[in-house]
Amino acid sequence: MRKILVFGNSGSGKSTFAKRTSSKLGLAHLDLDTLAWLPKTPPQRMPIQKSKEKIDVFLCEHENWIIEGCYTDLLELLKNEASEVVFMDLTIEQCIANAKNRPWEPHKYESKEAQDSNLNMLINWIREYKTRSDSFSYESHRRFYESFPGKKVVYTENQGCT
Repeated sequence: MRKILVFGNSGSGKSTFAKRTSSKLGLAHLDLDTLAWLPKTPPQRMPIQKSKEKIDVFLCEHENWIIEGCYTDLLELLKNEASEVVFMDLTIEQCIANAKNRPWEPHKYESKEAQDSNLNMLINWIREYKTRSDSFSYESHRRFYESFPGKKVVYTENQGCT
């Protein structure tokens, strides 16, 4: 069985890696962005218990999977289910370049223009990765990676073409 968690900074290539790996290995794919937020403006996190309920439904429906996101609080819920983790630890500059070149994500934005209008905020968010202390931070991801008892790998370069 393959049960893979992929995490890292915004723009680190989590989604690209997860989509390609999902297709290549025949794994179900879950982007935690789809269940971490309430459908509100301004954005507001969904209560952890509600996100967990949605994750549990996904786990019941799929034996082999790849789940990706930057939410260490949600990754912790999956730690004992996962067989392996992938830490996308690219430089801040690489993440910003990836964010600028990101194709439209229709599951997050109603249009490419709406996505692009959020780019400056996203770039600032990416830049703060190593200085933040929240569940989206480098420190939180590093601790999660170090504490994971199973198979693990760190990528420091884009993995989009593997």
